[in-house]
Amino acid sequence: MPVLRSCLRLAVVVLFLAPVLLVLAGSFRRLGMPPPEGLELVPTDPSLGSYRRLPGEIDLWTAVRNSTVVVAVAVPLGVLVASTAGFALSQLSARAQRRWVVALVVLLVVPLPMLWVARFVLFLELGVLDTLVPLVAPALAASTPVAVLLAWQAFRRVPAEHWETARMEGASALRTWWQVGLPQVRATTTAVAVLVFVVHWGAYLDALLYVRSPGERTLPLAVAELRNLDPSETPVALAGAVILVLPPLLLLLATQRRLLSSVHVDPNR
Repeated sequence: MPVLRSCLRLAVVVLFLAPVLLVLAGSFRRLGMPPPEGLELVPTDPSLGSYRRLPGEIDLWTAVRNSTVVVAVAVPLGVLVASTAGFALSQLSARAQRRWVVALVVLLVVPLPMLWVARFVLFLELGVLDTLVPLVAPALAASTPVAVLLAWQAFRRVPAEHWETARMEGASALRTWWQVGLPQVRATTTAVAVLVFVVHWGAYLDALLYVRSPGERTLPLAVAELRNLDPSETPVALAGAVILVLPPLLLLLATQRRLLSSVHVDPNR
């Protein structure tokens, strides 16, 4: 069984990393060469020309700056909202918790296009269209219901006597959340932060709907402009894709120990 689990984990890693590795390999192809006839895992004549060419095709540094500003504001805000909402949900009665969880699941299945018109009108009335504000705004609702559900599940695992002790000592709800709850759900809080980061860093449709000025474009919008390049310049588009996917991958690698810190696997099982 341990060997089977290891094989399954390896298969999952390969499944998710294979497209990234193919994009990375393609970004090192020499410019001007025709596309390969099949899969090319290692370029025959690797070159960094596509990366040197990339800033000349799009306003790369402005796009990176804008995306960085969005996640720098949205991640702390989204984590705060998700964590407090998850904590509040965990303190309700079992019946009330079920109702709110059902409501969150319903929100998950609501098609996003149903919200576009309402959000567009709202941002238009607020006068914040063509700014970065609409790209940060979803963090006010925890960015995604999944973040609230993750926080709720984590706070549910905190022993009930810890909450009761805090109440007996006269701690407020805010103090209980901060001093009792948060220290025990750090791994989940990290997972929520990574989730919110990925949601906002890769938000292409929101940027497409609400941003028009070149100076306000985020990295997903800028990279999408590369789709009109000549086929012989495909490595430039792939280089843009690598720049887009690199921060989430690095963040995941940097936080993987924290994410797994609360997972205890018995090797004898």
